[in-house]
Amino acid sequence: MSMYDERHIQIPNSDTENCLIQDACIEKAAAMDGSTFVNSAEQSVDSAGPDLERQQKRCHLITCPPQGFLASVVTKVVMILLVWGVVWSITGAECQPGGNLFGILFLLLCAVVGGKLLGLIKIPTLPPLPPLLGMLLAGFLLRNVPVIRDATYIKHQWSSALRNLALVIILVRAGLGLDPKALRKLKAVCVRLSLGPCCVEACAAAVLAHFLLGMPWIWGFILGFVLGAVSPAVVVPSMLILQKEGFGVEKGVPTLLMAAGSFDDVLAITGFNTCLGVAFSSGSTLNNILRGVLEVLIGVAAGAITGFFLRFFPSKDQKSLSMKRAYLILGLSVFAVFTSSYLNFPGSGGLCTLVMAFLAGIGWAGNKGAVEDIVGTLWNIFQPMLFGLIGAEVAVASLSPITVGLGIATLMIALTVRIFFTFLMVHFAGFNMKEKLFISLAWMPKATVQAAIGSVALDTARNRGDKEAEEFGMNVLTVAFLAILITAPIGALIIGLAGPRMLHKTNTDSNTDNKTAVGEEDRGDTNEQEQEKIQVLQSRF
Repeated sequence: MSMYDERHIQIPNSDTENCLIQDACIEKAAAMDGSTFVNSAEQSVDSAGPDLERQQKRCHLITCPPQGFLASVVTKVVMILLVWGVVWSITGAECQPGGNLFGILFLLLCAVVGGKLLGLIKIPTLPPLPPLLGMLLAGFLLRNVPVIRDATYIKHQWSSALRNLALVIILVRAGLGLDPKALRKLKAVCVRLSLGPCCVEACAAAVLAHFLLGMPWIWGFILGFVLGAVSPAVVVPSMLILQKEGFGVEKGVPTLLMAAGSFDDVLAITGFNTCLGVAFSSGSTLNNILRGVLEVLIGVAAGAITGFFLRFFPSKDQKSLSMKRAYLILGLSVFAVFTSSYLNFPGSGGLCTLVMAFLAGIGWAGNKGAVEDIVGTLWNIFQPMLFGLIGAEVAVASLSPITVGLGIATLMIALTVRIFFTFLMVHFAGFNMKEKLFISLAWMPKATVQAAIGSVALDTARNRGDKEAEEFGMNVLTVAFLAILITAPIGALIIGLAGPRMLHKTNTDSNTDNKTAVGEEDRGDTNEQEQEKIQVLQSRF
């Protein structure tokens, strides 16, 4: 036995020889009848730590055929080239530089690479930067580099349709992600946190947009509701990191922020769709208001009808049930959003999708997770497409420095109002001063909803040929772009830095009950139930 003891193994200089000796040792261990050597070999491998892992990775790089990271890169490159080759063989010039399909595929590739590259930036003790920022910058660079801009030009009709498809997926995920049990159990602090800051920021931004940017009041509220939504893509991952480490768990701070974020987004999207319908209606002010109310009623009624239909069809005894449900809910949502725009009721489609997904999710009960997974897979494709297209809409040459400066001023003042009002909303809820300040700062990142609805008003104005509305829509898109660019990374960094310093750390285990809101008298929720809620919220965006 001593001849195989790891103390007698000579570590060679060559990584290849090292890998061969490790493999030989493992084979000898497998051939021996006793378990003593196996345990000794396992202990030696564990004790080697990171050095051995790095050596194994280098071994994979020099093997033939390649394995590990190199094999993954080769596979993905071949898959991308194959997609382009197949599309080129069918469409010809459309998939060559200057064609729409080439621009779309190249933009998607660059957005994915941009997100991956940003994800490689890791700062110790801080959460990773959101990949969506890299996607946004990739699209922005493609639009503003002269030679590349001409080769990757995408027609407005194509980019508008793709952004609307991404919006459909976001709306479906938002509707499915709403938990009716959580709605019934919401505490007052969660309701205040969901409704108050969004509405106050929307009103503040509307006033600022009217007086600083010279936008009509209704367009000011469109911009306000675009800015009013918080981003689950930034908040949820950061909160999960803090919760895993035990920060704020005792008072349920991470769970509170994740739950309130769901309803905050739904409120912002609903307000945006309502104002959008009013902005593009013609006639007197009273008629415009009545038309906006009519669009809301039509959207809710259509969503209720289709939602109840999806609760019973397809029936539960059918095969491939989850696939059929996902197909129907996505198909009906796409039909609702595009048809409502065609019929000049642009605000109805989004509301219809939200209501339909919510009611369908109630009927599917515990089985809606499989549908959410399918929709989530589509989101993995459309997320880089959406942020890349938003970045590609912003051209430096067409931006006025005055507009950018006033847009940033509007954003920062409205954000300050939001932070202050959020601080007031969490009073009398049992939080200490540091926790109140942390919640206020953590409630600022913006990304997903801004990218989804930031260009909708501009697309609607282009479809109607309204030049004045196009200018206002471009202002909305520019401020939404700036909001993502500024608040997403800053918000992630603030949460990562302030969380461990402002929140109390507790030791958590699987048998400890966690509070879902502060001031809760009934502490019957178990840790398992909390984890189920967190998984639902994490899967949304």
